[in-house]
Parts: sequence; C-alpha cells; structure tokens
Amino acid sequence: MRERRQLDTALTAYDRISSELDDNVALIALGEEEGDDSVVAEAEAALNKLRQEAHTREVEALLSGEADINDAYVEIHAGAGGTESQDWAQMLERMYARWGEGREYKVEIIGETYGEEAGIKSATLLVKGTNAYGWLKTESGVHRLVRISPFDSNARRHTSFASVWVYPAIDDTIAIDIDDKDVRIDTYRASGAGGQHVNTTDSAVRITHLPTGIVVQCQNERSQHKNRATAWSMLRARLYEAELKRREEEAQAAAAAKTDIGFGHQIRSYVLQPYQLVKDLRTGVESTNPMAVLDGDIDRFIEAALAERIQADAEG
Repeated sequence: MRERRQLDTALTAYDRISSELDDNVALIALGEEEGDDSVVAEAEAALNKLRQEAHTREVEALLSGEADINDAYVEIHAGAGGTESQDWAQMLERMYARWGEGREYKVEIIGETYGEEAGIKSATLLVKGTNAYGWLKTESGVHRLVRISPFDSNARRHTSFASVWVYPAIDDTIAIDIDDKDVRIDTYRASGAGGQHVNTTDSAVRITHLPTGIVVQCQNERSQHKNRATAWSMLRARLYEAELKRREEEAQAAAAAKTDIGFGHQIRSYVLQPYQLVKDLRTGVESTNPMAVLDGDIDRFIEAALAERIQADAEG
C-alpha cells in the first residue's frame, strides 16, 4: 500500500505538471497574439516554477535506496565552543524543521538537551513523510558557521561547528534482533525550559548498545513507557542504518570513499560576516542568501549532493 501511494503521488504530480505546461504554453501564445504582455509574463513565471518542480521530481525519481522511502531521524550535536556552538545547533534544528514543514512533512522533536545559557547541546528530530530519508541522507556531516557572535561583548568573529547525523526510521516489517544482554537501559530526569515543563520523575530513557557503542535517548513524553518504546525504535533504526552503510561500503568501496559523507567530516560552510555565503564543500553549490538557507531553503544543496552520489554509484 505504501508503494502504491508513492506511485500514485508520482503519477498525479506528472499529470499535473504536464497539464500546467500545456496550459501555460497556450496562455503565452494567446498573450502574444493579443499583445498582452502581463499574461505572457505571468505564464512565463509559472513555467519557471514548473521547471524547478520538474527538476525536483526528476531527482526524487532516482531515490532508489533500500530505505530512501522511509521517515528520517535527524540528530544534531553542538561542537566544542560552549554557548556559541549550542546556539548554532539550535539554528540548524530550526533550519531542518522549516525545511520539513515546507515539504509538508511532519516534524517531531524526539529529544532536546538545552545549553546552560542559550541554544541546545543536542536534539533529535523525526521527519515523517515519503522519501524523507532519501532527501536528507546527504546532510550527515559537520556544518560550520562564521559570524559576529551575539554573545561576545567585543563583537568579534567566531567560528562554530555542529554535527548532523541522519538515519532512516524503520517499520515493523524490518526485523532487527537485539539481545537483551547487549544493551544497558538508564532512566533519568528530563531536562526542560523551566516552569511547568520541568519533569519531576525519571521519565527520560537512554539505551546504550554495548557492542557498537550506539546511544539513543528520548525524553519528549512524560511517560517513561512511551519514551522507552521510542528509544527502542530509534536504536533499531540506528542499527539498520549501520547495516545499510556496511553493505554500501562493501559493495562500492571505491565510490564510497569518494562520496560517502561520514559523521565528523565538514560538508557545508555558512558565512554571515564579513560577507554572506553558504557553500557546500562537496558539490561547490553556493548561495548568497544565508538567511533564506537558515530558514529552510536547502533544496539546491540536497539535490546537488544527491545527484553527485547517484552518478558516483552508477559509475561504481
């Protein structure tokens, strides 16, 4: 049923784009015949918008990875640098949330650990929607910010780093066996913003998978039972992602060495001062409007990285 819905959505989008293309071409012909420049300009603007959507659909049609169709977990961790990096991590959290909302995906905050003064030390988002993992999988890596620090009274320029890790959510049709002796489960008091939001019970859950060192945690629910269930789902997803990565590396070692962006490698630089520029260090794609990028306009970077990875996989 999920595959059928995906195909139905793709076919519906194709039919709509084709119909709108014909309609706007006819409008241009009519406008030129009647000498109405406003009609021509409106139809040309609509065609430019259609071209962008067609390009997006073209890239989406190439998402054929085993887990590309799945929902995605997005983990964000502040790097060294205290408040400055924690504020940057929160900016990234907002960027991905805004990107997801723009695609009409549902974005849930699974867990957050707040900084002492501002920002977050870490956060986990669950992005729900068709192909969420396929679109976001190339976002894993280190993101670098250069700006005049709002926390520096001397208005000096600071460089901050935050890490992003994307992995697919999995459903009950994928069996992941986990031995009870291989995990350690800890409960603790959830952190919050203060006031009514402070938890007074040890409802937050942290699960450590001892053989791999993978750690997941959830604190968004007041119920320890619900947090435990979510944490188990996250652990299964992390182990599944690790297995997918292992298979990819074994099957395409040469291509993976060139294209796989592992955790801990810088992939994108966001410069707010002394000039304004966002540059992807893998593809060379740039934007001179960093505020729009931080507001969720990251499709150009995602599409370029996906296209490069798909091409490398085909050559491999």
